[in-house]
Amino acid sequence: MTVVLALVVAVAALTAHTWVNATRWLRRPTDRPVEVRTGTVAVLLPLRDEADRVTPCLRALLAQRGVPDLRIMVLDDGSTDGTADVVRAVAGDDRRLTLLTGVAPPPGWLGKPHACWQLATRTDPAATVLAFVDADVVLTPYAVAAAVAELRAAGATLLSPYPRILVRTVADRLVQPLLQWLWLTFLPLRAMERSPRPSLAAAGGQFLVVDRAGYLRAGGHAAVADKVLEDIELARAVKRSGGRIALADGSRLAACRMYESWPQLRDGYTKSLWASFGHPVAAAAAVTMLLLLYTAPPLVAVAALAAGAPVVAAAALATYALGVAGRAVSARATGGRAWPDALVHPVSVVVLGWLTLRSYHLRKRRRLTWRGRPVS
Repeated sequence: MTVVLALVVAVAALTAHTWVNATRWLRRPTDRPVEVRTGTVAVLLPLRDEADRVTPCLRALLAQRGVPDLRIMVLDDGSTDGTADVVRAVAGDDRRLTLLTGVAPPPGWLGKPHACWQLATRTDPAATVLAFVDADVVLTPYAVAAAVAELRAAGATLLSPYPRILVRTVADRLVQPLLQWLWLTFLPLRAMERSPRPSLAAAGGQFLVVDRAGYLRAGGHAAVADKVLEDIELARAVKRSGGRIALADGSRLAACRMYESWPQLRDGYTKSLWASFGHPVAAAAAVTMLLLLYTAPPLVAVAALAAGAPVVAAAALATYALGVAGRAVSARATGGRAWPDALVHPVSVVVLGWLTLRSYHLRKRRRLTWRGRPVS
């Protein structure tokens, strides 16, 4: 009974922390028309074999409003599926968009950091703000202007307005909401913004807005050339250089469909989870903790009812309900789907644990790849 009560207290505290983050400290850029006069803003879009899904992203970029001097830089990073032809067809004669041809990453570089660095160093020198966008992101018409305004209002070097993650399949609904839930539950947002500690950092590379001077002072993507989680590592580099970072709910500014199928989702998480947790011992401890807090309680409740221990069962069910509540709070705060998805939160944690195990296993066997390139 003592262990179950400890679980109740721990999950209650974490859910309360989720609620405080979501309702008090999470930045929410305006979704209303806004105009910024901050000089040239460059939107940077790295592409590799994105012909089948880049069109909505490009059309949304070309439809941006509120930034009088907007430049759109697109890099074709060795695509073999006609991505560049799609870009030309969508852009037409719009002079705001420039299509660049990338070069293969040199030794010591991973593909995405190298593509982003090429864009950052080849864009208009007059650009004072850089906005990195992924091909699976679709922005609302004033998204870039609102993000730049929030960057300036926060006094930050880097702002990460996290997009609304679109979920369609069972796998999506089990795994994708964990992204927002994890940082809302375990990361103190207020402390993250105020503290200079690089370890207190979070960012999402799908939509990332940076002050160019601060970005270069931090070393840009060259400082994270070999990092799988280049977005988080870039945020840490900004802090090391004396800059500030901020995280925002960008669900009203951008939507993102990250993966089209279970194999893509599985492999996408597999390539990076080992980098999220670091040492295998730390990963084992974190996964064990998550399983104890969020997966064990409903199992304990069933076992306790079968054993005729209704008090223990009630405490375990309360723990489960608190975990579900935390997941629902996170979903509502970030434009996600709360019900009935939150009810299967224990299963989501199990899937996350399996993906983490798979990530370390394949990394040890040197079999991690992404888009045809080795990850580690």
